[in-house]
Amino acid sequence: MRKASTALQTGITEQAWLWGWAWGPDSTVSIVDRSPPVTFLSRPAGFGAELTDPLLGYVIPLNAFTVPCPEVEVEMLNRSVNTGCSRLCVVGENVPGVDEPWIALVQRGECQFVDKAREAQRLGAKGVVVGGDDPELHGNPDVLVNMYSPGDASDISIAATFIRFSDYMQLYSLILSSNTSHSGLKTLSLLISSEYSSWQWYSPIVTFITILFIPSSLTFLTLVVHRVRAARAAQRDRAPASIVHGLPWRVWTGTGWEKHDGEPVGSGNFDVERGECSLHAGEDEDVDPAWFASQVECIICLENFVKGDRVRVLPCKHIFHLEEIDEWLTQRKKLCPVCKADVTEHRPRHNAAVNPTPEQLTEVAPQAEPLPEDTVTERTPLLRRNSVSS
Repeated sequence: MRKASTALQTGITEQAWLWGWAWGPDSTVSIVDRSPPVTFLSRPAGFGAELTDPLLGYVIPLNAFTVPCPEVEVEMLNRSVNTGCSRLCVVGENVPGVDEPWIALVQRGECQFVDKAREAQRLGAKGVVVGGDDPELHGNPDVLVNMYSPGDASDISIAATFIRFSDYMQLYSLILSSNTSHSGLKTLSLLISSEYSSWQWYSPIVTFITILFIPSSLTFLTLVVHRVRAARAAQRDRAPASIVHGLPWRVWTGTGWEKHDGEPVGSGNFDVERGECSLHAGEDEDVDPAWFASQVECIICLENFVKGDRVRVLPCKHIFHLEEIDEWLTQRKKLCPVCKADVTEHRPRHNAAVNPTPEQLTEVAPQAEPLPEDTVTERTPLLRRNSVSS
């Protein structure tokens, strides 16, 4: 039985926390004659006066000086009940004055909230604090609720606010143990305030939006960084338009190729990151390789070259339709679709002359004739062989 009660209380506490986080408190009820002040969260009623300024007064439970009137049934005459329901009659000599600023304290149950406020107003209270009922007895969660009137409540001119059952029991116990009295009744100084109700109303909404916004922002930032890096990587893989347009192109006349130089591009080396150029306008090898004339098809569109087709000649000597290869180089890759050669890299004009073989050096180099020993030139060694040997 104790385990079931503990589980029920835990569930009620979790529901109370969730409900309070979702709606947020609208006002506070503070005991100001304590150091530091004891503050309880509260929620104003949907009827009665709306507080624009804090309300300060003495809090007095209604059952401290009233009982149900004689016409009420006998079972209702228990003074320990502080519901403030039905018509109440004053008992005893200690009664708060009508003109004194006192606040009534009652508990939820047995009648409508508006009836409790109407009875407190009739007895002269300037405000009323309604506490929640016991969750273990009634099954209601210990949370703040919105008090409203099912009928006309325009006759109520005092402020009403609701506090939780746990806060009501603490406040009631502090009143019973208080050394302060007013009109012979134990009391405490109570302040009902709604100064920051607007912020506390929107605070849970802002928190909820923030919780959703932060992960979304981080995800969006990650995508942006990824897209920027991908765009930069793609830009490094493409050839600048100035380099592509500077490559030579030709026109098929039906019997041969008509040569044309590319658009002029500046001199110097080309740096992909800085967009500088390394190819010279119209730079092309004078002699085409033997397989050059056998290229009759563009491998991009897989169509044969016909009369009037313009083709771009890459540094590797592979040819393609001009519009298609230009789009390939500037939008996709700066590599030749056939041999994967980089069109932005400088290719030597004559490969055979750059790296000659030893046989070529032997054939090309003339045989030097020996000079007479007496002939002295600028190439004559300073020390002759016979001088060294001697």
